[in-house]
Amino acid sequence: MTPLVRIVGLRKSFGAIEVLKGVDLEVARGECVSIVGPSGSGKTTLLRCVNFLERPTGGEVWIDGVRIGQKDSGGRVRDLSDREMAGERAEIGFVFQRFNLFPHLTALENVTLAPRRVRKLGPAEAREVGIEMLTKVGLAHKVDDYPERLSGGQQQRVAIARVLAMQPKLILFDEPTSALDPELVGEVLAVMRKLAEEGRTMMIVTHEIQFAGDVSDRAIFMDEGRIVEQGPPKEVFKNPAQERTRTFLKKILERTE
Repeated sequence: MTPLVRIVGLRKSFGAIEVLKGVDLEVARGECVSIVGPSGSGKTTLLRCVNFLERPTGGEVWIDGVRIGQKDSGGRVRDLSDREMAGERAEIGFVFQRFNLFPHLTALENVTLAPRRVRKLGPAEAREVGIEMLTKVGLAHKVDDYPERLSGGQQQRVAIARVLAMQPKLILFDEPTSALDPELVGEVLAVMRKLAEEGRTMMIVTHEIQFAGDVSDRAIFMDEGRIVEQGPPKEVFKNPAQERTRTFLKKILERTE
């Protein structure tokens, strides 16, 4: 079966610093993949290159058989502009660390904005979808609240509802609980766990090792811009083959004890 996501030789440099050093990765349709590793290992950059929030320096990203960010025009391949990328990005949801909600819009308005502008849904249909998605994340009672009246966990759940309203083929999560108080982490992870159980295709950058082990079909450990190790979460987290993976996990365990 053709993978939903195919990443080939992905490279990204910022000036003289090469952050991604030729990453190859495939993600099957319906697979939940967790990506762990130390700060600066390239995890977030990998996600941002998948939907071209950062344009790769080299390599290819394919989503459902379509090469992202480029178009073949009469035999000549050219890079798409950011405006042209809007349609492709609509297929790839991105949940950020810091929620990125519009403060002047209600929860419902935040969720319905993209479906109206990008998917061209009418107001009534967009509202119906928005309420359905907010209900899905447990916030049906907060549809008319502005972000300032929501807790961090509630804001992140609105952000997830906003992504779901676009019906993306792939959802990218960039450390979605890192900005939350510890007591609010669980409510966001519960929503993500439900999405994994539904068979959503997800790539999750996280430091929540136990959560990653519970929900993921595959765990990936990155370091210095490369994939060092990958496999079933129980193997990667409990019996890693690489010394670098073992060292990282030991530090994480010591930090949580």
